[in-house]
Amino acid sequence: MLVCVDVGNTNIAIALMRDEVIVDRFRLMSKTPRTSDEYGFFLMNLMNQAKVKVEDLEGVILSSVVPKLNYSLTSAFKKYLHCNTMMVDYKMKLNFQLVTPYADQVGADRIVNCAYIHHFHPEGGLVVDFGTATTYDYVDAKGDFKYVIIQPGLGISANALTNQTAQLPEIEIKKPSSILGTSTVTGMQAGIVYGYLGAVKEIIRTAKKELNDETAYVIATGGLGKVMAKELEEIDEYDGDLAYRGMRYLFDQNKENYRKSSEY
Repeated sequence: MLVCVDVGNTNIAIALMRDEVIVDRFRLMSKTPRTSDEYGFFLMNLMNQAKVKVEDLEGVILSSVVPKLNYSLTSAFKKYLHCNTMMVDYKMKLNFQLVTPYADQVGADRIVNCAYIHHFHPEGGLVVDFGTATTYDYVDAKGDFKYVIIQPGLGISANALTNQTAQLPEIEIKKPSSILGTSTVTGMQAGIVYGYLGAVKEIIRTAKKELNDETAYVIATGGLGKVMAKELEEIDEYDGDLAYRGMRYLFDQNKENYRKSSEY
């Protein structure tokens, strides 16, 4: 059983995987400071809920874009799960090439996305990850990763509109029945949602054209990815568990260099 931990700017998503199957999952807010013991308490509850014993674990893999949380998390894994942590970063064994002088700036989440897309779609693929920020990562048929596109997430865009104005309210992010708003709220929803859909559509279209790869397979993931995938024919598939599957693959690729603690 593998523990996969995906630390984003908004949430910490944890999954227990037996081979390729997700047995159970858990989610915490990443903006709430916690001690290693608090993380350990949540982890043990997850283990008990899934009826998994500590000695059944093969290891822990961590993909994090919030470095300040790493110490508390890895300490919890060692103390409560008796496991060292495999950290996702650009130095590990990858199935693609980081063709960039800024490899150290490529986030762990994007490394996971690239590993996934090249493993499952080696003909060339693009991952659109709808998180706090929306990222577009492309790996070509040669396995080269050269380019990235990053735009503010849909939530950030909506919050900016509310926070930077005096009278515009907070709204639920959903697609209104018409682009023609009949109130302040539906007008904001129309502008934000239709505007974002248009931006994503244009980014994918232009990226494929400039990459000279019109057949690149496009997968959406992330919190709002499912909604976007339903609305955009440019997206071929939605996989909400892409990060876990990518981490599972990376763990298997690097496990010869991984030493799990033997303390029980």
